[in-house]
Amino acid sequence: MREARPMRRPTPALSHPDGELLRHGSPHRVLAGSLHYFRVHPDQWPDRLARLAAMGLNTVDTYVPWNFHERHRGRARFDGWCDVERFLRLAQEAGLDAIVRPGPYICAEWDNGGLPAWLTGTPGMRPRSSHGPFLDAVAGWFDQLIPRLAALQSARGGPVVAVQIENEYGSYGDDHVYLRWLRDALVERGITELLFTADGPTELMLDGGTLPDELATATFGSQAAEAAALLRAHRRGEPFVCAEFWNGWFDHWGERHHVRSPRSAAGTLGDILDAGGSVSLYMAHGGTNFGLWAGANHDDEAIQPTVTSYDSDAPIAEHGGLTPKFFALRDRLGAVTGLPEQPPPADPALLAPRVVPVVRGAELLGGLEAVSRAVDSPHPPSFEELGQSSGLVLYRADPKLPEGALELTVSGLHDRAQVFVDGAPAGVVDREAGSLTLHGTGRRVRLELLVENQGRINYGPLLGQGKGILGHVRVGRRMVHGWTTHPLPLDEWSAEEVDRAASATDPRGTAGFATARFTVDEQADTFLAFPGFGKGFVWINGFLLGRYWEIGPQLTLYVPAPLLVPGENTVTLLELERLGERIELRDAPELGEAEEYVETFSS
Repeated sequence: MREARPMRRPTPALSHPDGELLRHGSPHRVLAGSLHYFRVHPDQWPDRLARLAAMGLNTVDTYVPWNFHERHRGRARFDGWCDVERFLRLAQEAGLDAIVRPGPYICAEWDNGGLPAWLTGTPGMRPRSSHGPFLDAVAGWFDQLIPRLAALQSARGGPVVAVQIENEYGSYGDDHVYLRWLRDALVERGITELLFTADGPTELMLDGGTLPDELATATFGSQAAEAAALLRAHRRGEPFVCAEFWNGWFDHWGERHHVRSPRSAAGTLGDILDAGGSVSLYMAHGGTNFGLWAGANHDDEAIQPTVTSYDSDAPIAEHGGLTPKFFALRDRLGAVTGLPEQPPPADPALLAPRVVPVVRGAELLGGLEAVSRAVDSPHPPSFEELGQSSGLVLYRADPKLPEGALELTVSGLHDRAQVFVDGAPAGVVDREAGSLTLHGTGRRVRLELLVENQGRINYGPLLGQGKGILGHVRVGRRMVHGWTTHPLPLDEWSAEEVDRAASATDPRGTAGFATARFTVDEQADTFLAFPGFGKGFVWINGFLLGRYWEIGPQLTLYVPAPLLVPGENTVTLLELERLGERIELRDAPELGEAEEYVETFSS
């Protein structure tokens, strides 16, 4: 009987045997652009991929956010907006290779860095490490995801030519047992194409995030020659690859809109190419943080929630329009490839501007309470204890307030609370200023706190931090007990629940629900503006677009054409502070006062 031979691993499409990057044995540069399927309406995937190819790129790269696919434990989805396989097949049809970055951590300014809240909220969980329960959860997720990606590898006739191990791990930790486990988990589930790590270009980050036998790449926005020199000193015999070239930047609420001039971006891209490098433009097309998927950062003093737009001053704008940066980068890429320019698709159609009056609906607290279940507890439970990842939670108690002024203190508030006493607004507290003065009369009052999760931290040591009231509520030195809590997962509400909340009560006060209706003959893009409104959330035809906030910088929200229907369309607003009288449909975005920003690293 003849002994069975071990199966030969397919030859990967990309290799670097003598320090030169090859594709199927021929010299090659990866000229990629980041485009995240989860930030673009699925009906628009073909258009955005065509624009990527028209810039002169040969590859698309995308993250895979675990929490987007498996919002609830054990209920992973790969259909509709979650159909990453369809996205990759469309990339191949557009003539593009694909690089996939499955994490499990992705950062990406995405809520919780892509990790599910049900996972990081597990008591004792230690994410991004070789902690056994974390690895067990990742194994279960990879069992569902990785075989799907493996089937679309180049060796099997698909577009996938490379897969990333973790993401900028050297900025977080140095658990190489974890990194090796991830590498082995990918291989065991069928990945045979090029594997690589990606880290910032510093000694500290490269030491923590790289593996000896896998290609090391760098992520940066400037100083390309220095990054190339550091990589080559660390990893002799490997090609220079910039896995993320930050040609723009994202925005936080309350800050300025970050931009980078076409000249500056094209200059650094030229430096990367002149150094013989391969590159991925981050972002080539940014898209939108629809719903409540925007993450947050923390600067050691305060949370910095990310805005709804992920335009990122990318060469392909949020709505697909081609910017001056598109043409400047296309020229640089064309000088290297020598290939003829592909004509890009025409800019997307836009609705004509108009003003639409709003009709006031239910009051704030009554409308919210109408679509939620009550949970009783002696202490205020966190979002995680309620099994909720995003949105709002309404906390209610009936403490007795002694006569006179006294401090209301909220300990461990994540992130922002509007305080009401007997239904009247009493003020706002947040995690940096967690107290305000109340005035008692010696009787019991109805105390209500409407707490907003403004986005889970996606980068740094506070990754996985909980939301809601993580400590206690005190009146003076006395803790308040006996809470009734209403979970409000706005991003999981059905269209029927949105309608029910908006019509649950009569209007009252300055905040609450409102609707606006307009008709269109054909689908086209538009941008919603909210003059006179304060802070809140907006749905279009039952789909949660995201947050708006008058502090900016973003003052308009992008509405993709596929979300509209011929005939009547309904905008529903949940305003937390101050309702306006009208909304506006505009034919251009207003992303705020611009500030030139170029990210740099220091050792």
